[in-house]
Amino acid sequence: MTNVLDVIVVGAGYSGLCASYHLKRLGLEHIVLERNKIGDSWRTQRWDNFRFNSTNKLNVLPGEKEPGDPDIFSTATAFINQLEQYVAKHHLPVHENSKVISIEKPAELFHVQVLSNGVTENYLSRQVLVASGASNEKKIPSIAKNISKEIRQLHTSEYKNADQLAEGTVLVVGGAQSGIQITEDLVQAGRKVYFSTSEVGRFPRWYRGRDIFYWLKDLKFYDESEDQIKDPKLFDLRPPHVAGTGSGRESLSLQSLAKKGAVILGKLNNTNDTTVYFEANAAEHVKFADAYSRKIKGIIDEYIKRNKLESPLPHHDEPDREDIDGSCASSITELNLEQHNIKTIIWSTGFSHDHSFIKLPVFDDKGKLLHNHGIPHFPGLYFLGHPWLRNRRSTILFGIFEDVEFVVDHMYNHAKQNSTITSTSIP
Repeated sequence: MTNVLDVIVVGAGYSGLCASYHLKRLGLEHIVLERNKIGDSWRTQRWDNFRFNSTNKLNVLPGEKEPGDPDIFSTATAFINQLEQYVAKHHLPVHENSKVISIEKPAELFHVQVLSNGVTENYLSRQVLVASGASNEKKIPSIAKNISKEIRQLHTSEYKNADQLAEGTVLVVGGAQSGIQITEDLVQAGRKVYFSTSEVGRFPRWYRGRDIFYWLKDLKFYDESEDQIKDPKLFDLRPPHVAGTGSGRESLSLQSLAKKGAVILGKLNNTNDTTVYFEANAAEHVKFADAYSRKIKGIIDEYIKRNKLESPLPHHDEPDREDIDGSCASSITELNLEQHNIKTIIWSTGFSHDHSFIKLPVFDDKGKLLHNHGIPHFPGLYFLGHPWLRNRRSTILFGIFEDVEFVVDHMYNHAKQNSTITSTSIP
């Protein structure tokens, strides 16, 4: 006899565990398969001084109370502990060291093959929820192979702290959230850093008496769905920079890093054995980030005025002061690695996803998930953590829980219609 589960969840991170909590509450028989340990990406893709850029108050797990320290930015270690305690407290059916090898559906049921502690196991399920996200494989540009083997190259996920690096200068490539925070971490450790940036906006950390995320929630900034966006370029923009360290009142900006000693460069576009080359657009990146912050603050000011709210005037936030002409940026367009004593390159170039284990037609030829507002085109197979799954918030931690509730509710209704709320057996 082989048990048929109502749901199999792939991934025991934040979204997978939130889903498991709701599935258990609704009486859906399920298991959660995790290829390594609970919260694996938080263990393996974060550095020692990593901090969330949203406060604990915004990241409460379902069924839990607001933490005793709601306004601090959690460390990855603290968050992992929280996830482990959550599993134990709610008796969630997590199977660690269980890597999914394949998901198929030859007939009415999904067949899920798993390598668990060196042993291949097979499961049957009526529905499958892939909650491993869209960032499970590191991404490094092919031009990295041109660089001399004497230069140590690390991906963001491999960086832990400045002490693990050889003495000398560090080049950080990639201007999104991880890149700017790792650059900040290195300069605070006294390292000389060249920072190759890209076009990324930024938010003020605190504005007119409130944390920026509370303003953004009131403004429904994260509520926009994909079909409401008129400019397709917005889909390619990385999430805006926002500070996750310090007082909780000061922002993080390219000009604040320059004042601390970082050299702000344009986008890296080529390499050879000894030299790296950059576009001459660093100043434009500074001005783009400043304009983004200015625009957000203007929208907040208008919201305050329109709703006749009593809010204090903006506080002095030096890192948020605009660099009108982008003078903090360097005009350097090439660096000889030896001459500038660059011993390490950190590629903060993001992640891709490897969903080759899914043997079903759910992605287009470019690897984009085929779905309709969070409901994939393939019945019974669901996803969490993909960009614009339902709206702008689908990849941010405090926004995912709404996607979780939506997807689990859809799965419950599907099970209810098919009268499979509890597990059954087949020969």
